[in-house]
Amino acid sequence: MARRRLRTGDAELDALIADLLDKVGVDEDRDLLLDILASAVRLAGDEADRLDLKIVRAVLREMRAAFAAFAPYKDEPKVTIFGSARTMAEDPLYVQTRDLAKAMADEGWMAVTGAGPGIMAAGLEGAGRDMSFGVTIRLPFEETVSEFIAGDPKLVSMKYFFTRKVALVKESAGFVCMPGGFGTLDETFELLTLLQTGKMAPVPMVLVDVPGGTYWAHWDRFVHSELMTRGLISEGDDCLYRVTDEVAEARAELIDFYRVYHSIRWVKNRLVIRLRQEISDARLEELRALHDELWGEGVIERTQPLPEEVADDDHLDLPRLLLDVDLRHYGYLRRLIDALNAPD
Repeated sequence: MARRRLRTGDAELDALIADLLDKVGVDEDRDLLLDILASAVRLAGDEADRLDLKIVRAVLREMRAAFAAFAPYKDEPKVTIFGSARTMAEDPLYVQTRDLAKAMADEGWMAVTGAGPGIMAAGLEGAGRDMSFGVTIRLPFEETVSEFIAGDPKLVSMKYFFTRKVALVKESAGFVCMPGGFGTLDETFELLTLLQTGKMAPVPMVLVDVPGGTYWAHWDRFVHSELMTRGLISEGDDCLYRVTDEVAEARAELIDFYRVYHSIRWVKNRLVIRLRQEISDARLEELRALHDELWGEGVIERTQPLPEEVADDDHLDLPRLLLDVDLRHYGYLRRLIDALNAPD
């Protein structure tokens, strides 16, 4: 008989934590909650520094507040918009952002922004209060919350940038980056890092400028001339984003990504791609040819839900493909998804 793992290292303490969950009436995900509470108990035994404990307390409080704010809208598609707080309302970038957020709201997508002025306000204004989320950061020199989200229950305040990033990224199915400063570039590169390493499921990411703008054009030139030429990123990593100066093209990039593609799941070392609709035999052969071109070996085939998916009741109604891929080349996976979504 397998020995029960001691979460705190003390059977009596484990039992007390279990009793606490019983009193709260917890039936689901008890294993995870037991681990969370056990970690708090272990912190007490570690004689952790007071500052360390403050960080843990803030993280738990802020993430709980964010999860609660997003929970009623779990099934609504969302687009996160990044950009400068310094962009003025009369700037063409503001208008471009507002128009794109409105176009996405008209398609049923909610907008998520940092809740401040500039590009953030433009996104909220375009989407409208009912279709907006705000995740603000408390800064000594910038505490203004946009009038378009102030007082709304979908507004969350964060102390730390890293918890704010999680909240801004976790719920969204697409991302828009407008020109901005250090913060915007930080968010842009972090998104690309998550996509490049597979720490984030494939999503559409659009870098948007105004017609004639040079911000992302210069950035894209740097990526190719320095990062790719030096071998600092992989061939195909430039497929992880799109650069455009047109609202209609940005909208299409976000919406069309989910025309056929639905989601992915790793099962051991194989990838399952769930589809919104069945594909033709001809399209499957096209995907096989591209798969051979990109990875050189492995299979891609239709499949029924795998046992692991059945156990989790994980989108069992959707058609799916099973394939072998090289885990080091997520840019190639994006190319495969684009081919999957291409019009017949």
